[in-house]
Amino acid sequence: MSRTQATVIGFSAVALWALLALFTVGTAPVPPLQLNALCFALGGAIGLIWVATTDGFAVLRQISWKVYAFGTAGLFGYHFLYFSALRLAPPAEASLIAYLWPLLIVVFSGLLPGETLKRLHILGALVAFAGAALIVARGGIAASATALPGYGLALLCALTWSSYSLISRRLGSVPTAAVAVYCLLTAALSGLAHVALEETVWPASPLGWGAVIALGLGPVGLAFYTWDLGVKRGDIQMLGTASYAAPLLSTVVMIAAGKAAASPVLVLAAAMIAAGAFLAALGSRSG
Repeated sequence: MSRTQATVIGFSAVALWALLALFTVGTAPVPPLQLNALCFALGGAIGLIWVATTDGFAVLRQISWKVYAFGTAGLFGYHFLYFSALRLAPPAEASLIAYLWPLLIVVFSGLLPGETLKRLHILGALVAFAGAALIVARGGIAASATALPGYGLALLCALTWSSYSLISRRLGSVPTAAVAVYCLLTAALSGLAHVALEETVWPASPLGWGAVIALGLGPVGLAFYTWDLGVKRGDIQMLGTASYAAPLLSTVVMIAAGKAAASPVLVLAAAMIAAGAFLAALGSRSG
């Protein structure tokens, strides 16, 4: 698999994450941690099916428990911190802070062996972040001192996912099959957290169950496998910058589904995200 192919595969995760908001809306009134448990259980199940039909389960026994602990901490930690941040702070501000993770990936990727961080990478990531900020915060920003704990958790959220992605790059020899175990352990921890913190509420209709299944198969399933391949074998700076397309694509999907209204801000944000990705691509090609 070439570096370019791996980058494209990694970006497919961003495309799948663009469906996250739409499918999540359809799962109401299922609480977040319960939804997490259901979706990651599905994501882990499809991973086990894939492992069974390819390398076999023996490959899972060869992976260190420390790797499984790392992967589970990344997946469960990110989602738990994100849900908690949105409960303690205004969603727009918390989401924007959490969405610092692509920028952190780009900036700290220069510390990885064999990677070179250039000014165009940083400039591209900053321009794309500004474009994403227009979308996430289009309803306005109103900082509040009482929301500081939520902001702190959102920052930890960004650090968690960027660290997970960068360390996954260092673990390039670990087969992607390990993600199946990450998902199943994350489902178990989410289930325990749900029992402790939430009231159980099941989907209210067949459409709600369909949305749960769609989440588990796509944005909270297949996406983590393709992202793993991308960050391990692809252009990680390009992937980090291109990840800012997720909120743009998500908004477009919501508009197409009639769940959100179009606006001039969307056009400007699209131009900024595209410009940022172009600058990052120039930085990669100049190497």
